[in-house]
Amino acid sequence: MAGAVNTQKLCAVCNRLAPLLAGELGVCPSCAATNAGLGEARAAHARSRALFGLPEAPPRTEDGVRCVLCGCECQIGEGEWGFCHLRTVKDGRLRHVAGTPQRGVLHWYRDPLPTNCVADWVCPGSRQLGKHNLAVFYQSCTLDCLNCQNWHFRTVDPVRSQGISAAKLADAANPRTYCVCYFGGDPASQMPHALASAKALAERAVVVCWETAGTSHPRLLDRAVQLSLETGGCIKFDLKAHTEPLHIALTGWSNRRTLENFARAARRFAERPDPPLVIASTLLVPGYVDAEEVGRIAQFIARHNPNIPYSLLGFAPAYLIPDLPTTSVRHAESAREAALDAGLVNVRLGNRHLLGRGY
Repeated sequence: MAGAVNTQKLCAVCNRLAPLLAGELGVCPSCAATNAGLGEARAAHARSRALFGLPEAPPRTEDGVRCVLCGCECQIGEGEWGFCHLRTVKDGRLRHVAGTPQRGVLHWYRDPLPTNCVADWVCPGSRQLGKHNLAVFYQSCTLDCLNCQNWHFRTVDPVRSQGISAAKLADAANPRTYCVCYFGGDPASQMPHALASAKALAERAVVVCWETAGTSHPRLLDRAVQLSLETGGCIKFDLKAHTEPLHIALTGWSNRRTLENFARAARRFAERPDPPLVIASTLLVPGYVDAEEVGRIAQFIARHNPNIPYSLLGFAPAYLIPDLPTTSVRHAESAREAALDAGLVNVRLGNRHLLGRGY
């Protein structure tokens, strides 16, 4: 059967066989959603980070220098690196090897419109035939998703790789550039660079959009939202889970900053509902992000504004979760019903071509 994978394994916490269990994580969906699974989850993320020589967790050196650019809020000691591996401490001072207006670590390309965008069904960019999106992929992140589709950015050495200034990136725009989208990785890890280039692009009448897990400092988030509001763009929040232990299991880190920043942006949704300023999406990870979890996320969104568009995305095996099947049709349809039942009025099933019938 297409999309079927034999994933029945023993949970390291409850010692029960689970039909949908990510082997590298080692914890069944039920235990992953509780504090009982945190030890195994954190060990899995430490192994993931070690594969690329990255800091296994945000440093918490007692007398270290604090970085507040994202929700990790690393406390970096002399010679240590922050979680994003872009910031270190030398001679007692925080040093930025990338992510400043002078230097970003990324690659960019021209993506013809319409394109495969999370917001394509509500975005006017999908009707801009003959124009393109300036796709800006930041090669760094503030999370450690075990199912990352773009995990290859972890092989990039931020010190030795060729960087690009915000001004030079903005110069890549031409008369056919309709919009820019900052994604990755995640732009949260290099927001000063992204904001500097976005401001320059906005001055050239380019629509500014973001795709992020929402972990940046709130003041930086406010600036990103304002640029999208002024240019007709949107900010797309990847809400991976609402239950905090589950979010930690899947991404290695808490979702507190994400939820706070989403609420912050959602309060401005009414300033421009069409095209929508804020959009949410969730990846339907088999077993782990089920209809019940989607219902929790949708209730959270609806409390702020039930008109915020919500896209549910089909999962495909990737990175350290190659042993789960693609999202099933039944799973996707039940998740959509849960989102509608929670009060949202604009819910879409994306990546339908990935949906299977493996469970």
